[in-house]
Amino acid sequence: MTSTTRNRLLAIAATIGLGALAYTQTQAPAKLSTVKLADNMYVIHNDFVPGNTTILITNEGVIMVDDKYPVDADNIVAEVKKLTNQPIKYVINTHHHGDHSGGNPTMQKLGAIAVSSDQARKNMIAGKQPGLTNITIEREGHIYLGGEQVDLYYFGRAHTNGDIVALFPKQRILATGDTYANDPGTPELVDFDGGGSAIEWPKTLTKELTLNFDRAVPGHGTVASKAELAKFRDSTQRLSTKVHDMLKAKRTKAEVEKVVRSEFGFQDFHVQASLDGLMKELK
Repeated sequence: MTSTTRNRLLAIAATIGLGALAYTQTQAPAKLSTVKLADNMYVIHNDFVPGNTTILITNEGVIMVDDKYPVDADNIVAEVKKLTNQPIKYVINTHHHGDHSGGNPTMQKLGAIAVSSDQARKNMIAGKQPGLTNITIEREGHIYLGGEQVDLYYFGRAHTNGDIVALFPKQRILATGDTYANDPGTPELVDFDGGGSAIEWPKTLTKELTLNFDRAVPGHGTVASKAELAKFRDSTQRLSTKVHDMLKAKRTKAEVEKVVRSEFGFQDFHVQASLDGLMKELK
């Protein structure tokens, strides 16, 4: 494992495994690049960790999805200012992890309203995270600003128990948060402490796929097609089925670990973070 990969995995560990410690991390800000999706829509991207930030620019302000770590917030604001003079009005947190919600305090100081699922906010409270969301949704919500619309959906447990997705119907783009990731080194990672579920994850993705969109912005990685998201859904189902069948056949933990590494891309961190939980849930 390279030192770069190891440091990135430690960053995930701080976010998922150690809760609020993610907010005191001292790593350097991520190197950001901006990818254009449509005339008024962009992804502020970086490699691996933290997660993608999606922005929609309207004539009344900016709607943002996810805002990375606290250390990245000022650079995100700077990237937005390169594109528009409009203020950031809303920031949607797809879930509670610090690499997707850590910039909330900065955005809120600038006047933005933070939005999440009910459960994600409860997870933030439990983790004593700063920048608690101002508005929550239970199943569905909608933001209307400057003639634009963003539809928010909670379809159930996946990476955590509070994941929501943001649909931009006019642009036919879905921001998935960590219900989908395609960056190398980010296989399906269930945060069991955060209420995630390997069994429910493919069901949640199946519901996402009923929405009308052409492209998906993953929580980590590059913009993908709806067909690629469907392939990821199929992979999550194969993982659950494979582990369940192996446990039913009385295979050992070492044998299960070998399979999740070889067939599903798990590395040391993913094994340490999720293997015991997978075996408990899928027995």
